[in-house]
Amino acid sequence: MTFFNLVKYLKYILLSKHKYGYGIHSPFVFDLVSRVFRNKIDTDIVCSIEKVRKKLIADRRFIVVNDLGTGSAKMKTNIKRVSDIARYSPVTKKYGVLLSNMAAEFGNPLIVEFGTSFGISTMYLASSCSGAVVQTMEGCRAISEIAINNFKEAGLNNINVFTGSFDEVWSDTISSGIKPGLIFIDGNHRKEPVLKYFKQISEISDNKTVVIIDDIYFSEEMGEAWNEIKLSENVTLTIDIFRMGIVFFREGMNYKNYTIRY
Repeated sequence: MTFFNLVKYLKYILLSKHKYGYGIHSPFVFDLVSRVFRNKIDTDIVCSIEKVRKKLIADRRFIVVNDLGTGSAKMKTNIKRVSDIARYSPVTKKYGVLLSNMAAEFGNPLIVEFGTSFGISTMYLASSCSGAVVQTMEGCRAISEIAINNFKEAGLNNINVFTGSFDEVWSDTISSGIKPGLIFIDGNHRKEPVLKYFKQISEISDNKTVVIIDDIYFSEEMGEAWNEIKLSENVTLTIDIFRMGIVFFREGMNYKNYTIRY
C-alpha cells in the first residue's frame, strides 16, 4: 500500500458509515445498501468462480503480457507468472459478490467491462444476470485466451470477449445504440483515459445506467479522476466504498455523495 493509499484508507475508515443502511434518508440508497449490497448470492456461483481462482493461483506458467493500461503496481516486468497475476489483479471474493449483486439488479440488457484480466469479475457479473449480455474488453491476448478458457469451463455463454484497444472496441459499442445497464471500469488506471471513457459513457447512458469504477485510489491521478467524475454535470449520486466508486445518473434525485462502509 502506497502512502497515498494509506492516507485515503484512513480517511475512509474515519468518514465511512451506514454499513447496513441505517441513517440514510434516501429510500433509493437505503434499499441499495441494505438489500443489494448485503444480498446473499447462490453459494454455488461463488464456489465455482473461486475454484477457478484457486486453479489460476496454482498455475506456474509464464506469459508475455502486453499491458495497454498501467498494469499492476506490484509487477513491473512484462513476463509474468499466471499465478502472480491471479493473486494480485482480479477483484477479491468480497467485491466479486458485490459486482454480482449489482449485475442482478441493474445489468439488463447489457453489461460492459473495461479490463477482463482472467475473467474473475466477468464471471461474477455474468453468473447472476444470465439474461444480459456481458461485453468484456482485454488489451492482452495471452490473458484474454486464458479468460475465454475459464468462461468455457464455467459454462457461461452470455459473455463476449473482445481483445484489443479499449478505444477500438468501445467505439463499436457506442455505435450499436444499446444502452448499457451496468458498466465496470477496471483497466487503464490513468486519469485521462478514465475521464474520457466516463464522458463517453455519460453521453450514451440513460437514467438507469450504473457505472462502477475500480481502484479509485490506485494512485493520485485516479483519485483526481474520481473527484472530477463526482462533479460531472449529469451525475446525481455517487457512492465511495474505497476500493470502488459507484455512479448513478438517476433523474429526480438531489445530488449527493455517500461514503459507505463496505
